[in-house]
Parts: sequence; structure tokens; C-alpha cells
Amino acid sequence: MRHATRHKAATAWVQVGDGARLELHHTPWWRHINGDFRRYRVTADPALRTIFLTQGFWASSVYRVSRAALEGSRVLAWLARPVAAVAQKLVEMATGISIPPQCEIGDGLYIGHYGSIILAPDARIGHNCSLAQNVTIGVAGGAEGRGAPTIGNRVFIGAHSVIVGRITIGDDVVVCAGSVVSRSVPARAVVMGNPARVVSYDGSFDYVFYDGMDVDPARRASLEKVRSLNVGPA
Repeated sequence: MRHATRHKAATAWVQVGDGARLELHHTPWWRHINGDFRRYRVTADPALRTIFLTQGFWASSVYRVSRAALEGSRVLAWLARPVAAVAQKLVEMATGISIPPQCEIGDGLYIGHYGSIILAPDARIGHNCSLAQNVTIGVAGGAEGRGAPTIGNRVFIGAHSVIVGRITIGDDVVVCAGSVVSRSVPARAVVMGNPARVVSYDGSFDYVFYDGMDVDPARRASLEKVRSLNVGPA
């Protein structure tokens, strides 16, 4: 029985899930900022507080504008590069949050707390993801295996978590606080520990909120998948 449980846990890491096929549609920067803003409003944060007192929203807004400028014409990108670099450093000093403009991040990024959030330039993060404080998404590995993570859609990453390497975090995953993740995680898994292991397949449905989530076909299909599974803790 114990051998079967261990085998199930080992197999779970191989079943990468939806994050492996992450698609990021890039909309105008002001729509990205509005999408980020709506994530805070859905959680009942007052509008003025979000704009003037929420460091996570400041950091994501500067990232959106910087990325849009660097993706513009060659002349615009050349002019914007030093401005974007200075803006990023100012945001890092003010908030402790480092989001390089080279990152690819989908709509609806939510950073509820400020401080020590570090993203690698090669990181990819899906739509409607949530990051807590002291999160690191970094580069690890050697030679051809070196790289940064790809984070799926609707992922919740808890405080003091570390996710490193060329790995994939599936859709609707919960990375519990203090976890160290260096292997791919299947969709809808809840992982914790150092090294992280799968403890359930309940998903992030009680942790990630956004406009239209109740009618989002992808989220509903993923939730139905959880309800159809009969998989206990790994």
C-alpha cells in the first residue's frame, strides 16, 4: 500500500498538465493594467487604496508600461530602455518587487503584499495568478536544462515560496507558503514542503478570484475535473 502511494506521488510530477500549453494573448498595456486593477477590486480592496497604497499594483503597472514600450518600434525601444531600467530600479527600491519587462505575464496579476518578490526575466506567468510576499521565481539548472519556470493560469503562490528551474506549474495549482519547487507540478495540485510534494488535488479555486470566474469555461472545466477525480493525498 505504501509503495503504491509513493508511486502515485512520483507519477503526479510527470503529469504536467495545462501549464505546458500556456498561451498568453498580449493586449494593449492599459487593458492589462485595468485587468490587474480589477483583481484587487474583486477582493473588495477600495479603489483609492489600490491606486495609491498598493505596492503590488504599482509594480505591475510599471512592468506593463515598460514592456509595451520595449516592444514598440526600434527607435521607441531604444529610447525607452534606459527609462524602463530606471523605473524598474525605483519600483524595486520602493516596493521590494522586481518584475523585469522581459517577463511574460498574462492578464490579472494580483500581488496582495509588498516585499521581496523576485521574478526571473525568462519567467512566464499565466492569467489571473496571485503572488504573496517573499516569492522567488528564478533560474536554475545547467547547460541546456537551465531556465526559468512557466506558471499556468489561476495559480496561487504562497508567501516565502521558491520556484526555480525550467519547470512547468500547471493550471489552478496552489503552492503553499514556504514551499521549494524544483520539479514540474500537475494541474490542480496543492504542493507544500521542501522539497515540495503533492498533498491533494483540490486546486486553487478557493484562493483565486477574478471577474467572470463563475462563467469562465476553462476554470469550470478544470473544476469539473477536480470533482471527477478520486485521488487522495499523495
